[in-house]
Amino acid sequence: MSDNLAFWLSYLTNGKHLTWYASFQFTIFAALAGGMLAVIFGLAGATLKNSRFFALRLIGSTYSSIVRGVPDVLFFLFFPLAFEQAVEWFMASQVCTPETLAAQSATWPPCKEANWFLGTPEYLILASVSLGLVYGAFATNVIHGAMRSVPQGQLEAARAYGMSATQVLWRVHIRQMWVYALPGLSNVWMLIVKATSLLSLLQIADIVLWADRLGAPNYLSAVGLVHDDWRWRYYLVLFVFYILVTFASEKAFGALMNRAGRGILSEARS
Repeated sequence: MSDNLAFWLSYLTNGKHLTWYASFQFTIFAALAGGMLAVIFGLAGATLKNSRFFALRLIGSTYSSIVRGVPDVLFFLFFPLAFEQAVEWFMASQVCTPETLAAQSATWPPCKEANWFLGTPEYLILASVSLGLVYGAFATNVIHGAMRSVPQGQLEAARAYGMSATQVLWRVHIRQMWVYALPGLSNVWMLIVKATSLLSLLQIADIVLWADRLGAPNYLSAVGLVHDDWRWRYYLVLFVFYILVTFASEKAFGALMNRAGRGILSEARS
């Protein structure tokens, strides 16, 4: 019994498992940063779709329509790669010389001085921006619909008090629309949380990648077979983790709904 307990303690606290535990921060960071960016892009897109000017409405509608139609995985791979090569192209125009271009054997980057080496922090930021752009398009439609649900009487009353169009938008319209937008935004948030499982596609050693590595058959020459294929056990841990995140998210959005709808709900009851 004691030997078995000692084995599990030493096994679950070795360096690889500690790295796996630490990698949960990547998933949490990507979800939170992606969620905040999605709300920002969603507010911008919905504001454009509600604009009086046709050109701005066209930009907002194009963003929400086209980006929503692109598969998550494709955009997740396209945006970081395109951004990375765009930066390298700009750097090449500044630092590459005819001599370095002639000495370069590879086709990209044009010269080694323009090579932009990305690590986990950079890829994590690009992944968060990708999540924000993709799900910001979904949030645009949610917020746009919520803004249209705000009673027109509220806006007309604000204008009657002498508020400018900008004041009506930010002090009344956007503040009133949250109670209608939060149910839809909660679904967008859960989609973002699930999409964080794609982080390993960007060379980020996230929880999914480490679960696959740790669960694969482990053989050491000095010990022999440590364990066979245990991946289902590690994936079960991830399954429980995402369920707990879902439970916590539902509680958090429930509290936000109660706070955002205090005035509206009490008025509706009366």
